[in-house]
Amino acid sequence: MAKRVVTFGEIMLRLAPEGYYRFVQAERYQALYGGGEANVAVSLSNYGMDAAFVTKLPEHEIGQAGVNALRRFGVDTSCIIRGGDRVGIYYMEKGASQRPSKVIYDRAGSSIAQAEIKDFDWEKILRGADWFHFTGITPALKGNLPAICLEAVKKAKEMGITVSCDLNYRKKLWTKQEARKTMEALCGYVDVCIANEEDASDVFGIKAEDTDVTSGKVNHDGYKSVARQLAERFGFSKVAITLRESLSANDNGWSAMLYDGGQYYFSKRYLMHIVDRVGGGDSFGGGLIYALSEGYGPQEVIEFAAAASCLKHTVEGDFNMVSAEEVKKLSKGDGSGRVQR
Repeated sequence: MAKRVVTFGEIMLRLAPEGYYRFVQAERYQALYGGGEANVAVSLSNYGMDAAFVTKLPEHEIGQAGVNALRRFGVDTSCIIRGGDRVGIYYMEKGASQRPSKVIYDRAGSSIAQAEIKDFDWEKILRGADWFHFTGITPALKGNLPAICLEAVKKAKEMGITVSCDLNYRKKLWTKQEARKTMEALCGYVDVCIANEEDASDVFGIKAEDTDVTSGKVNHDGYKSVARQLAERFGFSKVAITLRESLSANDNGWSAMLYDGGQYYFSKRYLMHIVDRVGGGDSFGGGLIYALSEGYGPQEVIEFAAAASCLKHTVEGDFNMVSAEEVKKLSKGDGSGRVQR
C-alpha cells in the first residue's frame, strides 16, 4: 500500500507575464497555482504516493480553482478548510542571463494567514499518515500559524509520524530574528531537515565556509559542517542540503548532499539550463520524501532527489510534472535529452 504523506501550507495564485516580459511591459498574465507544500504534494502524487494537502481557502470560485489545480494531479484535498476572503497572490517575473527573476507577494490577509487554531483537527487530519511535511514559509505568515504548526508537529510526533521541514527562509515575510525564535521551537519535533545554501545561515547563523553563492563557488567541506551542526543542535536524523551554483538566471550548477547517520553522500552535479526555477527546492523535497519512504539507500536517495529537482527546472509552473521513472532514468545517468520514441 502506498505511503501517505500530509503537507500543510499556503497555495497561491501565480500571475506571470508571458515569456521573459518584465512587469512594466506585461499586458497579459498567465494564471497558475502553486506554493511550497502544495508543490511537494503534487510531486508525491505524480510518483504514485497517497499525498494530501492541507490549507484554508475561500469558498468562492478562485479558491475552488486552487483546489481543482491540486485534484488534477490526484492530490487529496478532503482536509482543506473553506473560509476567509482571499487567495494569496504572487507575481512572477522570469529572469534571463544576468537579470534575476523577481517575485512580488500580494498575500496579506489570505485565508490561511487568517486561520485559527480550531480550524484544524490534527488528530483526524493525520490519521493513517506516515509522513508530515511543512516549510518555514507557513509559520512566516504569522498570525496563528506558528502555533498551528507547533500543534501539528507535536501531534505528528505523538502519533509516531515522520516529520520533515524545509527551512525556506523568506526575508520578505519575516526577520531573521523572528525566524530563529519560531523555527527553533518547531525544529525540535523535526526528523528530516531540508535546507539550501543560505537557509541555515539566515535562520540559525550556521554558515558554509569558503562558499559564495553569488559567484557560483561551492565548498563541500563547508556544507558537511553545516549539516553536522544542524543535526547536533536539533537531533535531526537526516539533513539534506541543495547546492546551487548560480552562474546566471538561466544556467546553474545543481547538486545535493545528504547527511545520514554521521555519513555524507553527494549527488552527481548537473549543469542546468533553466526553464522555470520556482518550485526547484520543493521538487527536491518531494524527491527526498519519496526515496526515503521507498526505502532507498542513502546514495540512491540523494541521487533521486537531485535528479527530480533538476528535471523540475525544465518545467513551466510551480508543479514538478514528471514521473518516478523519468527521475530514475536521469539519476542513473541518462541526461542526454534525446527524443524518446
